[in-house]
Amino acid sequence: MARAAARRRWSLTRYFGVVSFLAMAALGVALVWMTGRVMHEQSVRDGTQSAASVMAYAAAPLPPEAFDIAVLSDAQRESVRSATSLFSSRLVELRLWSTAGALMYSSTDATVGFPDTERLAQVLADGEADAQVLDDVNQVDSIGTGATVTEVLDVYVPVRASDARDLAGAVIGSPLPTAAPGAGGSDPVIGAAEIVLDHTEAVATLTQARGTVTLVVGGGLVALWLLLFRTVHATSKRLQASAMENARLALLDSLTGLPNRRLLADRMRRDVAEALRSGGRVGLVLLDIDRFKDINDSLGHDHGDELLEQVAERLRGALRDEDVVARLGGDEFAVLLPDVRSVANAERLARRVRQLFIPPFQLGEMSLHVETSVGVACIPDHASDASSLMRTADVAMYSAKHHRTGVAVYDPDEDHSSPQRLVLLGDLHHAIEAPVGESELVMHYQPKVSLETGRPVGYEALMRWDHPTRGLLLPGAFIPLAEQSGLIHELTRFALTSAITQLARWREAGTPLPVAVNLSAHDVTTTAVVDAIEGLLVEHDVPAALLEVEITETALVADPSRIVPVLERLGALGVHVAIDDFGIGNTSISQLRDLPVGELKIDRLFVADLRDGERSEVVVQAMVDLAHSFGLRVVAEGVEDEQTAATLRRLGVDRAQGFWYSPAVPPEEVPAAQRPARAPRVRGARGA
Repeated sequence: MARAAARRRWSLTRYFGVVSFLAMAALGVALVWMTGRVMHEQSVRDGTQSAASVMAYAAAPLPPEAFDIAVLSDAQRESVRSATSLFSSRLVELRLWSTAGALMYSSTDATVGFPDTERLAQVLADGEADAQVLDDVNQVDSIGTGATVTEVLDVYVPVRASDARDLAGAVIGSPLPTAAPGAGGSDPVIGAAEIVLDHTEAVATLTQARGTVTLVVGGGLVALWLLLFRTVHATSKRLQASAMENARLALLDSLTGLPNRRLLADRMRRDVAEALRSGGRVGLVLLDIDRFKDINDSLGHDHGDELLEQVAERLRGALRDEDVVARLGGDEFAVLLPDVRSVANAERLARRVRQLFIPPFQLGEMSLHVETSVGVACIPDHASDASSLMRTADVAMYSAKHHRTGVAVYDPDEDHSSPQRLVLLGDLHHAIEAPVGESELVMHYQPKVSLETGRPVGYEALMRWDHPTRGLLLPGAFIPLAEQSGLIHELTRFALTSAITQLARWREAGTPLPVAVNLSAHDVTTTAVVDAIEGLLVEHDVPAALLEVEITETALVADPSRIVPVLERLGALGVHVAIDDFGIGNTSISQLRDLPVGELKIDRLFVADLRDGERSEVVVQAMVDLAHSFGLRVVAEGVEDEQTAATLRRLGVDRAQGFWYSPAVPPEEVPAAQRPARAPRVRGARGA
């Protein structure tokens, strides 16, 4: 095994050595080539500057009109030759060309010549010098045996009118300003000078510089490669030593340092197996931070991560040494109780865990109060293996969140997350997709009664599901499922369509009363629901004043910046807006003052508490006074006896609804509920 590992390490090192060597060789070639290219371009630029100086001296003795007639006198030729004699050491040949391409002067005394027409035309047009390195084969070696090849720099330089002047104004041999390529601005070009310079020395210098650069770059890259190779070789040895540490870290949550889901599952399997052998009991506590997404959205993920770290620290410091605290992901944590005596003990520990969240968390300068939902399950009481224990604890946690009890022990009757729940979800899909008139979904209507007159003044539309095997299901059995699965928008569309269609029928019958439809928080975060309502009202010719929408106070508090504009559009349309379940969402007085609503519905919990005495009456009275001070109507839900109705009337509540007056009934039974209501028509189980 050691030899095989050594071969693997050497193979990896050798692979790196070969690849990195080839890469650095390619890099070295590129660097040398680029450096040579830059130096070559610089030598050409220097030669072009020299050629411009030659041109300036050559054109100085000549009058501008000499370029027009393209002919020089012997005296002018001698003047040019004398003026450029200073450059004889490097000047191979000098030619002057007219704009027509006629040869005016040649330092080799040639009388006939032909320019490079394309280059000449380009220089005359652009007024910019053009330089090229060429091989000159017109030279004869010293012993006359044949032609030699010499590298020369052939430069075409434009001659401007300012470069030429009268011979009388020129002092031969006097210094002239060096002309830069392209100098002269708008001065017209009257010709061109072709200067051929000996480029041999520059080429030799470039060759020597390339060699030096090659040695420096090559030596540096080789040294760098050796350093990298040595580093990689040493690192490969440390990789094996850190493998065990990496494996350990793979079992921990990177943010909190707690065991992660994988480590918890391994520990659970061992503890559950031991408990089943010895007849012991293992408990599992799952907790979830309520509305953690809202915290992330409003405060940012940095503060959300800081909150999770503080939660982990509190849990870690408050439990027994043998208990395992783990983070399952997101805002969900777990506490494994490997040796718990009873379910009651596990529940007490869970409540103690929840007490840890009573003190506020300090996030920077902000104090944040956080609530949790905690679920408890035990083996063998609620599950038979580790996997089912995790599932039942999750069911209990969901039950605590849904019923707002804080802590819940697994109850089979609350197990809506079982495989049957998936079947129910599939049935809900079929119910929504069924044609109109054949749907199992139906709307029932519960009257809102004026406490002053005792007569109905409106209705609340409540959805029911006439399931073929489970019977009539109340919203609590399927609305949460629809919200979690994304079907809530389809259910809302069904409820609005059914309610507005029924309003149109009652309006035709001459007995229209307003109908209220509940909107989910998911529905009122965009204006799409307003467009849908407006379209349905127009389609069925129903006045907007006959429709009311109800939104829970908790939904409004969760995202007011997105929901309030939607409510304002509904109000502008003429649709009445009510806050449902008022009193449990912590709406501030300033928010209530500015909200575009006309009605508050007191949550049924406060109505039920009226039986307990004056303290509950004080709370309801405060709600009524606050609502009336803002010009809002007050409706009480869950009225189930005459005493409660009388108390509400005395406290100034405007309207009421509940089983004392009538349960929610199908639309064909609604006319019977329009008589004065003094006693309950139907007694039954409490529900929405």
